[in-house]
Amino acid sequence: MAVLTTFRPTWLQRLALAWLALLVLLAAAAPLLPLPYPPGVPDLAYMAEPPFSAARHWLGTDPQGRDVLSTLVFGARTAVLLTLPAALLAALVGGLAGAAAGFWGNTARVSLPYWLMGAGSVWWGLQLPSPVLGLGLILIGAILATISHFQSRTLPTWSFPINALVMGTATALDTVPRLIVVVALVASIGLSASGLLAVLVLTTWPQLARLVRAQMLRVRQLPFVEAARAAGLSEWQVWFRHALPHALHPLRTALPLSIAGLLGLESTLSFLGIGLPPEVASWGRLLATVRDEPSAWWVLLFPSLLLTMSILSLNALSRFSTPKA
Repeated sequence: MAVLTTFRPTWLQRLALAWLALLVLLAAAAPLLPLPYPPGVPDLAYMAEPPFSAARHWLGTDPQGRDVLSTLVFGARTAVLLTLPAALLAALVGGLAGAAAGFWGNTARVSLPYWLMGAGSVWWGLQLPSPVLGLGLILIGAILATISHFQSRTLPTWSFPINALVMGTATALDTVPRLIVVVALVASIGLSASGLLAVLVLTTWPQLARLVRAQMLRVRQLPFVEAARAAGLSEWQVWFRHALPHALHPLRTALPLSIAGLLGLESTLSFLGIGLPPEVASWGRLLATVRDEPSAWWVLLFPSLLLTMSILSLNALSRFSTPKA
């Protein structure tokens, strides 16, 4: 069975942890900080002013007269509140999907109540006509599952090709580069912050699912899994209690890299002007203002520095302890 090595962070990883902790703290405290100017409010008396040359604009202003310091602080808040939940949700979806695909393959048997609940969830989630029908299917399935559990009744079951569904969906999403998919969706239909979050999750989970599936294919052959089956545990209990925790080990390395990729993607979208709404502060949008005033080096330097430090810190954290045989 896989065991973990003791993790002793290097000085570089300590610096990375300190920087990321500072970034999260800054994002959480942004509305409470005594910033001289609110973000997004132009000061027409000082436009494209360099650092320390204008009244209380300590890091200067962009070509529209907006305070750079306030934009950086609230841009950190935007980055944390968007990329961290997106990465965690993608890890949850990808981890569970990949673990199920690797453990059961295409041989899973699903009983009638869960088919009904799944169909109802899809119907209601896609907002198809008569959403009450979807909720009704979910309710009927839940009632049948409860009756089956307490009365020990056997209901009809059918095979469910989990592996084919998960890997087919992941392959379809990976066929087109992620940036192109996100740009096409955001530019065509327009998205709110929650919609952008959903798109980021949709395009990120396949990579994580592949990693967990590959690990599960190895874990399910290990002796402790066979011992759990021999002890009389159900396949669900073997999967959830014993196999799943070990199959999720690759996420500890992949999660920081996933956050770094999402951070770069969000900044790219904001730089292109098709990401978050214009009133939301973003490092990428601040970077884009250099096109209006190429000599304003400070609007290029400060957000680039924050992005570089954050991504390098996340890459350093991806070298956490990994399981060894």
